[in-house]
Amino acid sequence: MKPVWALQDAKNRLSEVVNSAVREGPQTITRRGKETAVVVSIEDFRQLTTSPGSLVSFFRNSPLAGSGVDLKRSTDYGREVDL
Repeated sequence: MKPVWALQDAKNRLSEVVNSAVREGPQTITRRGKETAVVVSIEDFRQLTTSPGSLVSFFRNSPLAGSGVDLKRSTDYGREVDL
């Protein structure tokens, strides 16, 4: 079962909400019955927001790197069109 806290309860018991986030995982907070916010531990937050690397490094480390695929752009500008 996903831990859910009403906003008023979360405000009154903030330490417990934070401790639960550290021990048990994300804690959902509702306002007027609708899911509104989530409290997560700093470890979970860092894992979610830390970039695993750049797009360039992703392609360089790809199993297809060095497979011989030609990625050079064509110098052809296409056909001429009379306007």
